[in-house]
Amino acid sequence: MIRPHRALSLLAAAAALGLAVAPAQAQLGGLGGIFDKAQKAKKVGDSMREIGPEEEAKIGGDLAGMILGAAPLVDNEAEQHYVNRVGMWLAQHTDRPDLPWKFGIIDTADINAFSTPGGYVLISRGLFDQVRNESELAGVLAHEIAHVVQKHHLHALQNEMRTSAVADVGGSMVASGGVTGFLTEQVIKAGKTIYTRGLDKDDEYEADRMAVVIAARSGYSPYGLIGVLQTMSAEQDQKGLALIMKTHPNPVDRMDRLGKAMGTRLDALTPVADDLPSFVALRNPPPPPAAKPAKATKASAGKAKPRKK
Repeated sequence: MIRPHRALSLLAAAAALGLAVAPAQAQLGGLGGIFDKAQKAKKVGDSMREIGPEEEAKIGGDLAGMILGAAPLVDNEAEQHYVNRVGMWLAQHTDRPDLPWKFGIIDTADINAFSTPGGYVLISRGLFDQVRNESELAGVLAHEIAHVVQKHHLHALQNEMRTSAVADVGGSMVASGGVTGFLTEQVIKAGKTIYTRGLDKDDEYEADRMAVVIAARSGYSPYGLIGVLQTMSAEQDQKGLALIMKTHPNPVDRMDRLGKAMGTRLDALTPVADDLPSFVALRNPPPPPAAKPAKATKASAGKAKPRKK
């Protein structure tokens, strides 16, 4: 965390840089334009370079914070723990098990799930309540995990930032608190565009195929994700599906492509889990114990009962 006095010093340095540039532009004309072009060239260069794991996690954390700002985590420790346990188990059966994976249920009735670079996966309460067994939950989480493993959102962010224009780079840096603030601001802006528009369809189809493999590797039925898609296809007019239908290919098309990719190759997998007692218990918690009758006090016990006439 940046200390307050440190943040102020960064802002002061950025402001000083901005003040130094303005007179140069007035006196030397073309140098101001060269400065802007250099800054824009650096932005394009940053969008094309390889992002390391630490920076990827930072970007993912910023985007996860953006999503949580719109829909906070569900206040249910048992459900949050459960989703993290299933998600972590799935993540360990991928090519990126060492990411700082984090899973959560967000409090929105919309039926959707999200992932951000670096290992953040969020499923909506609406979708969590709709999955019928643990293999379906695993299929949904595995789909989002696949996006992270393949860096789909990270590459989409880089493409978005590469094609977006910055009107006044120097002014944006000063207004947002220096280079770090400027980069965060642009990541959030690009992220909002991507999560509203959705990823490329080919990325979604690839995540579906990978989800089946991840689930099967982890001991789940490979047909869990298909079960979720079947539910969605039968309820396409449901209000809560509006966003996911906008940002994802049609579930019927996804099932068709997934079925062709799978064929019968996974039919012989044994053993596989469709459901587990722990999932059933989570969905059907025992009723709270009945309240015990209040004990009679000594004063009330000592009172004589009135005789019946």
